[in-house]
Amino acid sequence: MAKILVVDDEADLEVLIKQKFRKKIRQKEYEFLFAENGKVALQRIQDNPEVDIVLSDINMPEMDGLTLLSELHELSPLIKSVIVSAYGDMDNIRTAMNRGAYDFITKPINFEDLTITMEKTLNHARHLKETLQAIKENNILKMYVDENVLNFMGNKEFESTIMSNETIEGTVMFIDICGFTKISETISADQVVKMVNTYFDEMVKEIIEHKGYIDKFIGDAIMAVFKGEYHLDRAIDVALAVCDKITTLTDVGGDLDFVPRVSIGIKSGEMVCGNIGSASLKRLDYTVIGDTVNTAARLQDFAGENQIIISEDCYHKVKESFKCAKVGSIKLKNKTAPVTIYEVLE
Repeated sequence: MAKILVVDDEADLEVLIKQKFRKKIRQKEYEFLFAENGKVALQRIQDNPEVDIVLSDINMPEMDGLTLLSELHELSPLIKSVIVSAYGDMDNIRTAMNRGAYDFITKPINFEDLTITMEKTLNHARHLKETLQAIKENNILKMYVDENVLNFMGNKEFESTIMSNETIEGTVMFIDICGFTKISETISADQVVKMVNTYFDEMVKEIIEHKGYIDKFIGDAIMAVFKGEYHLDRAIDVALAVCDKITTLTDVGGDLDFVPRVSIGIKSGEMVCGNIGSASLKRLDYTVIGDTVNTAARLQDFAGENQIIISEDCYHKVKESFKCAKVGSIKLKNKTAPVTIYEVLE
């Protein structure tokens, strides 16, 4: 449901808005909030941070619409605004646009034009929020994050999102290219980069297709994370697809007699998700950490060529969906008791 804040000191506008958009309000497509001036509007936004767009008059008591635009940019830059005013001269329009207004409509209101403008503005606001979420989910922002960078971006919501920490439930998968370190010592740097990037590209396509995201590249290995519904099943689907696909890439190295294969470790459970790194170095990496991650890495270390290793608890979750074989019990670093593992076959 789109949440729209209307800021105007004309009391009859609230009644008119509710009448004109009663169908969308009843169908829960729109929810309208109302404020009689900019000062009240800022309080409404603080109480309702999920507001998508603001429709604002210019001439109002206590705080006018142009001042509100400046305050709004500081308070929540993701909220897009449309000026709805009888003052349609070019000076007001230019001032409004310079202060961040997305569009401008003059009174008396043409509600057909208003509807089109609202939809266009809502789509833009949604796109911004989806892009921000994608940056977090897909871990695109791997960079040096310091106060100067965040201030330059001018987005407080972006800063709070990037700096947030949480405990999540998900699946971690480590994929390592078997034997690549040895062969990389015998070929040129250009060949090494070309080969590993080609292999990684195929793996990444499968991971993204199954709604996982790349946490990091570690040498000739990938760490991927899956969240949401059926996160473990999706990770195993990726693992099986990668094992099948990777062995077909035999012509990447030119004359080299190298058939790529992978070893894969998978573990589900709770993880701490947040920016990990050095504050003094100003280098933070948005990643997941914890026992689940460590165990997945150890399982990958144990896995052989084109072998997918999972823990016993994962096996019990997917045994009806995938054919697995018990490998046995192994001793893992920092684990007091042996851990029973299974291999996913198909």
